[in-house]
Amino acid sequence: MTLDELIIQCKKQEATAQGELYQRYSSTLFSICLRYSPNYAEAEDSLQDAFLTIFKKVDQFKDKGSFEGWMKRITVNTVLQKYRKQRVFDIVREDQIKDEADVLVEDEGIPLDFLLKIIQQLPDRYRLVFTMYVMDDYSHKEIAKMLGISDGTSKSNLARARNILKIKIDDYNSANRASYN
Repeated sequence: MTLDELIIQCKKQEATAQGELYQRYSSTLFSICLRYSPNYAEAEDSLQDAFLTIFKKVDQFKDKGSFEGWMKRITVNTVLQKYRKQRVFDIVREDQIKDEADVLVEDEGIPLDFLLKIIQQLPDRYRLVFTMYVMDDYSHKEIAKMLGISDGTSKSNLARARNILKIKIDDYNSANRASYN
């Protein structure tokens, strides 16, 4: 079945088509949920919530644009909605933020599962901003609007996330160097 046919069937609430859509896109959307969630279980919950929203709102999809992009946006918004309700963001005045150079990290030899694990361990406010800015290419202005925070808070949370990640990666590299000696 083509994607267009699948979308038409999903608009008719056809369970078989919904199952096929889930099979085709669940791994892609789950990777988004993992990046934004603090753990695997919450990522699974968010994926299910996202698909429920996708199936409920599939009639709103217009044939213009990418269907996959539309589903990704719903997935990101679904995950963010949980954190907006919790109000997990630090309020920081922009004049309190120091301009910090980007933290550069050597990524040679660092397993992807380790990187994902330390990103998931970040406090919610840092993880969300880091993921949106670094991995999904949102601007600070877009992040601020989506999360209900100021641009300065977004910038501050990104800098703090990068510093935490750099420390953890440096510790990992030091431990690995020590084991080779």
